[in-house]
Amino acid sequence: MQGILIINKPQGFTSQDVVSKVKKILNIKKAGHTGTLDPLATGVLPVLLGNYTKLSKYLIEHDKIYRAKVKLGEKKDTGDSEGNTIKLQEVDTSSLSEENVRKVLESFLGEQKQIPPVYSAIKVNGKKLYEYAREGIEVKVEPRDIEIYDIKLLNIDNLEIEFEVKCSKGTYIRSLCEDIALKLDSVGYMSSLNRILVDRFSIENAIDFDTLEKTKNNIEEKLITMEKVFSNLDKLKLSDRKKELFLNGVMLTYNLNDGVYNIYDFNDTYIGLGIIKNNLLKRDIII
Repeated sequence: MQGILIINKPQGFTSQDVVSKVKKILNIKKAGHTGTLDPLATGVLPVLLGNYTKLSKYLIEHDKIYRAKVKLGEKKDTGDSEGNTIKLQEVDTSSLSEENVRKVLESFLGEQKQIPPVYSAIKVNGKKLYEYAREGIEVKVEPRDIEIYDIKLLNIDNLEIEFEVKCSKGTYIRSLCEDIALKLDSVGYMSSLNRILVDRFSIENAIDFDTLEKTKNNIEEKLITMEKVFSNLDKLKLSDRKKELFLNGVMLTYNLNDGVYNIYDFNDTYIGLGIIKNNLLKRDIII
Protein backbone atom coordinates (compact mmCIF):
# COMPACT_ATOMS: atom_id res chain seq x y z
CA MET A 1 0.00 0.00 0.00
CA GLN A 2 1.31 3.42 -0.93
CA GLY A 3 0.00 6.94 -1.26
CA ILE A 4 -0.62 10.07 0.82
CA LEU A 5 -3.28 9.95 3.50
CA ILE A 6 -4.47 13.19 5.11
CA ILE A 7 -5.20 12.67 8.80
CA ASN A 8 -7.14 15.10 10.96
CA LYS A 9 -4.80 14.89 13.94
CA PRO A 10 -6.55 14.86 17.32
CA GLN A 11 -5.30 16.86 20.27
CA GLY A 12 -2.86 15.06 22.55
CA PHE A 13 -1.19 12.99 19.84
CA THR A 14 2.33 13.63 18.64
CA SER A 15 2.88 13.42 14.89
CA GLN A 16 4.72 10.14 15.41
CA ASP A 17 1.80 8.83 17.50
CA VAL A 18 -0.41 9.43 14.46
CA VAL A 19 1.95 7.49 12.18
CA SER A 20 2.03 4.57 14.62
CA LYS A 21 -1.76 4.55 14.83
CA VAL A 22 -2.15 4.59 11.04
CA LYS A 23 0.35 1.74 10.65
CA LYS A 24 -1.55 -0.32 13.20
CA ILE A 25 -4.99 0.30 11.66
CA LEU A 26 -3.83 -0.39 8.10
CA ASN A 27 -1.45 -3.18 9.14
CA ILE A 28 1.49 -1.72 7.23
CA LYS A 29 5.15 -1.46 8.14
CA LYS A 30 6.32 1.64 6.31
CA ALA A 31 4.89 5.12 6.89
CA GLY A 32 6.01 8.60 7.85
CA HIS A 33 4.63 12.10 8.27
CA THR A 34 5.44 15.51 6.89
CA GLY A 35 4.70 18.88 8.45
CA THR A 36 5.00 18.12 12.17
CA LEU A 37 2.27 19.27 14.55
CA ASP A 38 2.70 19.75 18.30
CA PRO A 39 0.58 17.50 20.56
CA LEU A 40 -1.65 20.47 21.49
CA ALA A 41 -2.46 21.20 17.84
CA THR A 42 -5.12 19.55 15.70
CA GLY A 43 -5.76 19.37 11.98
CA VAL A 44 -4.03 18.49 8.73
CA LEU A 45 -1.18 16.00 8.97
CA PRO A 46 -0.11 14.33 5.70
CA VAL A 47 0.95 10.71 6.30
CA LEU A 48 3.10 9.06 3.63
CA LEU A 49 2.57 5.33 3.07
CA GLY A 50 5.01 2.84 1.57
CA ASN A 51 7.49 4.22 -0.96
CA TYR A 52 5.78 7.59 -0.70
CA THR A 53 7.92 8.27 2.37
CA LYS A 54 10.59 9.28 -0.16
CA LEU A 55 8.40 12.28 -1.09
CA SER A 56 8.96 14.03 2.24
CA LYS A 57 11.78 16.15 0.79
CA TYR A 58 9.24 17.78 -1.54
CA LEU A 59 6.52 18.30 1.05
CA ILE A 60 8.19 19.89 4.08
CA GLU A 61 8.59 23.53 3.10
CA HIS A 62 5.20 24.91 2.19
CA ASP A 63 2.82 27.67 3.20
CA LYS A 64 0.17 26.85 5.78
CA ILE A 65 -3.16 28.13 7.07
CA TYR A 66 -4.05 27.93 10.77
CA ARG A 67 -6.95 28.86 12.99
CA ALA A 68 -5.70 29.83 16.40
CA LYS A 69 -6.82 31.37 19.67
CA VAL A 70 -4.77 33.64 21.91
CA LYS A 71 -5.77 33.96 25.57
CA LEU A 72 -4.93 37.34 27.04
CA GLY A 73 -3.86 38.23 30.56
CA GLU A 74 -1.62 35.23 31.24
CA LYS A 75 1.83 34.25 30.00
CA LYS A 76 3.05 30.63 29.86
CA ASP A 77 6.65 29.47 29.73
CA THR A 78 5.92 27.27 26.68
CA GLY A 79 3.75 29.85 24.92
CA ASP A 80 0.75 27.50 24.92
CA SER A 81 -1.84 26.12 27.34
CA GLU A 82 0.37 23.19 28.38
CA GLY A 83 2.97 25.40 30.07
CA ASN A 84 3.34 26.88 33.53
CA THR A 85 2.03 30.36 34.25
CA ILE A 86 4.91 32.81 34.62
CA LYS A 87 3.02 36.10 34.55
CA LEU A 88 -0.48 37.46 35.09
CA GLN A 89 -1.52 40.87 33.85
CA GLU A 90 -4.81 42.72 33.88
CA VAL A 91 -6.22 43.31 30.40
CA ASP A 92 -7.54 46.68 29.30
CA THR A 93 -10.77 45.53 27.67
CA SER A 94 -11.16 48.85 25.89
CA SER A 95 -8.42 47.66 23.53
CA LEU A 96 -10.51 44.67 22.47
CA SER A 97 -12.87 46.41 20.09
CA GLU A 98 -13.19 44.62 16.74
CA GLU A 99 -11.70 47.62 14.96
CA ASN A 100 -8.62 47.74 17.17
CA VAL A 101 -8.03 43.98 17.20
CA ARG A 102 -8.29 43.84 13.40
CA LYS A 103 -5.82 46.70 13.16
CA VAL A 104 -3.38 44.88 15.44
CA LEU A 105 -3.70 41.63 13.49
CA GLU A 106 -3.18 43.37 10.16
CA SER A 107 -0.01 45.01 11.50
CA PHE A 108 1.64 41.58 11.20
CA LEU A 109 1.09 41.30 7.46
CA GLY A 110 4.20 40.98 5.29
CA GLU A 111 7.79 39.88 5.67
CA GLN A 112 9.29 40.15 9.15
CA LYS A 113 11.67 38.71 11.71
CA GLN A 114 10.24 36.37 14.33
CA ILE A 115 11.92 35.00 17.45
CA PRO A 116 11.00 31.31 17.86
CA PRO A 117 9.74 30.11 21.25
CA VAL A 118 12.32 28.72 23.64
CA TYR A 119 10.26 25.54 23.81
CA SER A 120 10.91 24.46 20.23
CA ALA A 121 12.96 21.82 18.42
CA ILE A 122 15.33 24.32 16.81
CA LYS A 123 18.90 23.29 17.47
CA VAL A 124 21.61 25.52 18.91
CA ASN A 125 25.09 23.97 19.10
CA GLY A 126 23.60 20.56 18.39
CA LYS A 127 21.03 20.75 21.19
CA LYS A 128 17.31 21.47 20.94
CA LEU A 129 16.03 24.69 22.47
CA TYR A 130 13.45 22.94 24.64
CA GLU A 131 16.23 20.86 26.18
CA TYR A 132 18.00 24.04 27.27
CA ALA A 133 14.69 25.46 28.54
CA ARG A 134 13.94 22.37 30.64
CA GLU A 135 17.38 22.71 32.23
CA GLY A 136 16.80 26.37 32.97
CA ILE A 137 19.61 27.47 30.65
CA GLU A 138 19.09 30.70 28.76
CA VAL A 139 20.15 30.60 25.12
CA LYS A 140 20.18 33.46 22.66
CA VAL A 141 17.66 32.68 19.94
CA GLU A 142 18.25 34.33 16.60
CA PRO A 143 15.19 35.77 14.81
CA ARG A 144 14.05 34.03 11.64
CA ASP A 145 12.63 35.38 8.40
CA ILE A 146 8.92 34.64 8.00
CA GLU A 147 6.00 36.09 6.08
CA ILE A 148 2.35 36.54 6.99
CA TYR A 149 0.32 36.53 3.77
CA ASP A 150 -3.12 36.99 5.31
CA ILE A 151 -4.58 37.29 8.78
CA LYS A 152 -8.17 37.89 9.80
CA LEU A 153 -10.21 38.13 12.96
CA LEU A 154 -12.76 35.36 13.51
CA ASN A 155 -14.07 36.05 17.00
CA ILE A 156 -13.51 37.85 20.29
CA ASP A 157 -14.87 35.99 23.30
CA ASN A 158 -14.14 37.61 26.63
CA LEU A 159 -10.31 37.65 26.77
CA GLU A 160 -9.78 35.16 23.94
CA ILE A 161 -9.17 36.17 20.32
CA GLU A 162 -9.66 33.70 17.50
CA PHE A 163 -8.00 34.37 14.16
CA GLU A 164 -7.03 32.71 10.89
CA VAL A 165 -3.58 33.16 9.42
CA LYS A 166 -1.88 32.13 6.19
CA CYS A 167 1.87 32.09 6.70
CA SER A 168 5.20 30.89 5.37
CA LYS A 169 7.14 27.87 6.52
CA GLY A 170 8.99 28.40 9.78
CA THR A 171 6.29 30.58 11.34
CA TYR A 172 5.59 29.80 15.00
CA ILE A 173 1.98 30.57 15.88
CA ARG A 174 2.85 30.48 19.60
CA SER A 175 5.25 33.38 19.06
CA LEU A 176 2.68 35.17 16.91
CA CYS A 177 0.08 34.86 19.68
CA GLU A 178 2.49 36.30 22.24
CA ASP A 179 3.36 39.17 19.89
CA ILE A 180 -0.34 39.91 19.28
CA ALA A 181 -0.89 40.10 23.04
CA LEU A 182 2.04 42.51 23.42
CA LYS A 183 0.60 44.82 20.77
CA LEU A 184 -2.62 44.84 22.80
CA ASP A 185 -0.56 45.98 25.83
CA SER A 186 -0.97 42.63 27.51
CA VAL A 187 0.50 39.15 27.74
CA GLY A 188 -0.98 35.99 26.29
CA TYR A 189 -0.53 32.44 25.12
CA MET A 190 -1.84 30.21 22.34
CA SER A 191 -4.85 28.39 23.78
CA SER A 192 -5.68 26.34 20.67
CA LEU A 193 -4.34 25.65 17.20
CA ASN A 194 -5.98 23.97 14.22
CA ARG A 195 -4.10 23.58 10.94
CA ILE A 196 -6.57 23.67 8.06
CA LEU A 197 -4.20 23.69 5.09
CA VAL A 198 -0.66 22.56 4.23
CA ASP A 199 0.23 23.42 0.66
CA ARG A 200 -2.58 21.69 -1.31
CA PHE A 201 -3.65 19.36 1.53
CA SER A 202 -6.87 20.64 3.09
CA ILE A 203 -8.85 19.81 6.21
CA GLU A 204 -11.80 18.99 3.91
CA ASN A 205 -9.86 15.94 2.69
CA ALA A 206 -8.65 14.86 6.14
CA ILE A 207 -10.09 11.86 7.98
CA ASP A 208 -10.08 10.94 11.65
CA PHE A 209 -9.08 7.61 13.17
CA ASP A 210 -12.69 6.36 13.47
CA THR A 211 -13.30 6.93 9.76
CA LEU A 212 -9.97 5.29 8.92
CA GLU A 213 -10.92 2.24 10.96
CA LYS A 214 -14.31 1.97 9.26
CA THR A 215 -12.99 2.47 5.72
CA LYS A 216 -9.62 0.69 5.96
CA ASN A 217 -10.68 -2.04 3.52
CA ASN A 218 -11.38 0.60 0.87
CA ILE A 219 -8.71 3.09 1.89
CA GLU A 220 -7.35 3.37 -1.65
CA GLU A 221 -10.24 5.75 -2.35
CA LYS A 222 -8.82 8.14 0.26
CA LEU A 223 -5.20 8.00 -0.90
CA ILE A 224 -3.68 10.85 -2.89
CA THR A 225 -1.33 9.71 -5.65
CA MET A 226 2.06 11.15 -6.54
CA GLU A 227 0.75 11.92 -10.00
CA LYS A 228 -2.02 14.10 -8.55
CA VAL A 229 0.24 15.86 -6.04
CA PHE A 230 2.72 16.85 -8.75
CA SER A 231 0.22 17.49 -11.53
CA ASN A 232 1.67 21.00 -11.91
CA LEU A 233 5.01 19.63 -13.15
CA ASP A 234 5.94 19.29 -16.81
CA LYS A 235 5.35 15.90 -18.39
CA LEU A 236 8.01 13.79 -20.12
CA LYS A 237 7.27 10.61 -22.10
CA LEU A 238 9.82 7.82 -22.50
CA SER A 239 10.03 5.21 -25.22
CA ASP A 240 10.18 1.57 -24.09
CA ARG A 241 13.97 1.52 -24.44
CA LYS A 242 14.49 4.79 -22.59
CA LYS A 243 12.05 3.67 -19.91
CA GLU A 244 14.12 0.53 -19.34
CA LEU A 245 17.32 2.55 -19.09
CA PHE A 246 15.67 5.14 -16.84
CA LEU A 247 14.36 2.50 -14.42
CA ASN A 248 17.83 0.94 -14.28
CA GLY A 249 19.31 4.26 -13.19
CA VAL A 250 20.94 5.21 -16.49
CA MET A 251 21.08 8.97 -17.08
CA LEU A 252 19.46 10.10 -20.34
CA THR A 253 20.24 13.17 -22.42
CA TYR A 254 17.42 15.74 -22.79
CA ASN A 255 17.84 19.32 -23.93
CA LEU A 256 15.32 20.68 -21.42
CA ASN A 257 15.32 23.13 -18.53
CA ASP A 258 16.66 21.95 -15.19
CA GLY A 259 13.95 20.79 -12.80
CA VAL A 260 11.68 17.96 -11.64
CA TYR A 261 9.48 16.24 -14.24
CA ASN A 262 6.60 13.79 -14.22
CA ILE A 263 7.72 10.72 -16.16
CA TYR A 264 5.34 8.62 -18.28
CA ASP A 265 5.74 5.86 -20.82
CA PHE A 266 4.28 6.10 -24.31
CA ASN A 267 1.04 4.49 -23.08
CA ASP A 268 0.59 7.39 -20.64
CA THR A 269 1.27 5.13 -17.68
CA TYR A 270 2.73 7.14 -14.81
CA ILE A 271 6.24 6.05 -13.77
CA GLY A 272 7.34 8.61 -11.20
CA LEU A 273 9.60 11.64 -10.86
CA GLY A 274 12.80 12.43 -12.69
CA ILE A 275 15.24 15.30 -12.37
CA ILE A 276 16.92 17.06 -15.27
CA LYS A 277 20.17 18.84 -14.54
CA ASN A 278 22.67 20.00 -17.15
CA ASN A 279 20.64 18.27 -19.89
CA LEU A 280 20.76 14.91 -18.11
CA LEU A 281 17.63 13.10 -16.85
CA LYS A 282 18.12 11.13 -13.64
CA ARG A 283 15.66 8.82 -11.92
CA ASP A 284 14.37 10.24 -8.67
CA ILE A 285 11.30 8.58 -7.14
CA ILE A 286 9.52 5.62 -8.77
CA ILE A 287 6.12 4.45 -7.60
